[in-house]
Amino acid sequence: MADKYNVEAAEILANDALRLTISEAVPIYEQLLATFPTAARYWKQYVEAHMAVNDDDATKQIFSRCLLNCLQIPLWRCYIRYIRKVNEKKGVEGQEETRKAFDFMLSYVGADVASGPVWMEYISFLKSMPAQTTQEESQRMTAVRKAYQKAIVTPTQHAEQLWKDYENFENSVSRTLAKGLLSDYQPKYNSARAVYRERKKYIDEIDWNVLAVPPSGSYKEELQWLAWKRFLAFEKGNPQRIDSASSNKRIVFTYEQCLMYLYHYPDMWYDYATWHAKSGSVDSAIKVFHRALKALPDSEMLKYAYAELEESRGAIQYIRFLRRTEGVEAARKYFVDARKSPNCTYHVYIAYATMAFCLDKDPKVTDETILHS
Repeated sequence: MADKYNVEAAEILANDALRLTISEAVPIYEQLLATFPTAARYWKQYVEAHMAVNDDDATKQIFSRCLLNCLQIPLWRCYIRYIRKVNEKKGVEGQEETRKAFDFMLSYVGADVASGPVWMEYISFLKSMPAQTTQEESQRMTAVRKAYQKAIVTPTQHAEQLWKDYENFENSVSRTLAKGLLSDYQPKYNSARAVYRERKKYIDEIDWNVLAVPPSGSYKEELQWLAWKRFLAFEKGNPQRIDSASSNKRIVFTYEQCLMYLYHYPDMWYDYATWHAKSGSVDSAIKVFHRALKALPDSEMLKYAYAELEESRGAIQYIRFLRRTEGVEAARKYFVDARKSPNCTYHVYIAYATMAFCLDKDPKVTDETILHS
């Protein structure tokens, strides 16, 4: 086990692969990535080797294997570089494909503190799109404005530069209109900038270059584990006071980044799944458990927690079915019986409380149920 996860040996292999032909390097990359499936820098090196020999099929296949599990800016910028290259001579159709790729990318990594240059590149791309008619020009301006307005409320290290660029943009369009828009967005930008400074304190405690290896109990590992715990607690506090959907998206992003490094820590997978369940998304929790058990198939803790959640899901689905087919009273009676079972978990309570609040508009039942939970 120790040899398999030898970080020094992995680095030597990765460096050796750079000097080999692509056919010789492929087995080395596959071996490295079977051991370190969340190592974004190895995925980037692997895909760049295929890009260098213009192997489009292999390039696309590698991106499809790694992007959603490696939310890391350099890897995603490599992806957008590839998309721009293959679409540059395809005219309007190619520009639309590139725009979609930017949107796709920003929906996954746009919240990263290092995403500033990506927002700038996207805005620059939108500004460069041709506009033949007044309507097209208006559409382009609107697209640029929307991109700026999303970028300036995102806490990144380039927030100040993006704000200056946005001010210049609005003033170049209309000084009168700019005054109102800028005064609307100034407080949101100030909040994003303040949150970035707070967030940076947590981010600076994390080693972003380590490979994911099983914990050995070292002091350095414990510090990293604690740093991630603190960072997650900070994000769960919704420091930017954004709406709950945006805040949850931010928390998901932080968990996903955390698991790139703490991939072999069952407690982190469990935390992530439990957070989803407590947020009312049992299906998302189930998906996390599926990934967790693929990563750590021998974890008894994860197996037990997953089985417990599946059992709860069955009860939740039956309560919903009764509510739809037989009404509120039948659902309530089943819930009262179900909670007497020693296997009834808090997930059932939360689902019932959510149903009582959303469908029956009964805050009293909701409060009491959550209290029992």
